[in-house]
Amino acid sequence: MGLVTTKKMFEAANNKHYAIGAFNINNMEIIQGIIDACKKENSAVILQVSKSAFKYMRPGYLMGMVKAAAEESGLDIALHLDHGEDFEICKECVDLGFTSVMIDGSHHDYEDNVALTKQVVEYAHAHGVVVEAELGKLAGVEDEVKVDAANATYTDPDQALDFVKRTGVDSLAIAIGTSHGAYKFKGEAKLDFDRLETISKKLEDAGFHNYPIVLHGASSVDPGSVDLCNKYGGQINNAKGIPTDMLRKASSMGVCKINMDTDIRLAMTAAIREFMANKPAEFDPRGYLGKGREYVQALVEGKIKNVIGSSNSMDDLK
Repeated sequence: MGLVTTKKMFEAANNKHYAIGAFNINNMEIIQGIIDACKKENSAVILQVSKSAFKYMRPGYLMGMVKAAAEESGLDIALHLDHGEDFEICKECVDLGFTSVMIDGSHHDYEDNVALTKQVVEYAHAHGVVVEAELGKLAGVEDEVKVDAANATYTDPDQALDFVKRTGVDSLAIAIGTSHGAYKFKGEAKLDFDRLETISKKLEDAGFHNYPIVLHGASSVDPGSVDLCNKYGGQINNAKGIPTDMLRKASSMGVCKINMDTDIRLAMTAAIREFMANKPAEFDPRGYLGKGREYVQALVEGKIKNVIGSSNSMDDLK
């Protein structure tokens, strides 16, 4: 129990064909909502921060809150850097006590991505920290990530195998059609499951048994949260996410980490908008932030039960 790496989580998830939820955090109420949901579902969890959230929360406050969550909940919690853009931010997080970091060199050419990832892997592994990397580019906008559709590229299976061999990275985020933000698709959602299957098979055949694959940009952009936001003054139009049946299928095919950020933001914002509209005389932050925490908990419970399937995953880690 406590802050752990993702290694055992991913082994258990791959063996039993579910995924571990990686939920982005931005404040105390979001952390509490996620952890309350995971405690209720007896689920291991990955709490992750982007570079901008890392700055916003401030390192000392962030570490204090996450350590408190681990101690009070008794859950296995991995603290993960999401989309670290360079060696320096990854090193800072390793030195602070993160148990997992992502180096995202997908904006570099291939050889530079290999070299940067290998540098981070060598430092992190020397300190007992696991590393995720990305190959291929996901379209969309979210925090530090901004990639237009014209520059988005799917992950090449042969390159994925070469990349894992040469870098020693512990898990790989691949591009198969997901995208960042709330506006993922103009038409119907489509994920390239054949590509996912090919990548997993090539890794397996090369001796990388049950190698952990990661999906970024996997929020469903829940219509309920979008409708509630818009009902109380929001202007979130034409938002569309990944259907839950596609995420369930991915988690049965070797994807053992599914990232969700937008859904949590929408749930928190919907709760606050509803509270403010219905109680215009209230000004105690505990009222509207507490309501946001409740909505986040309900959202995460639903994801665990209906999408990623990690209920009772703590039992697999004993």
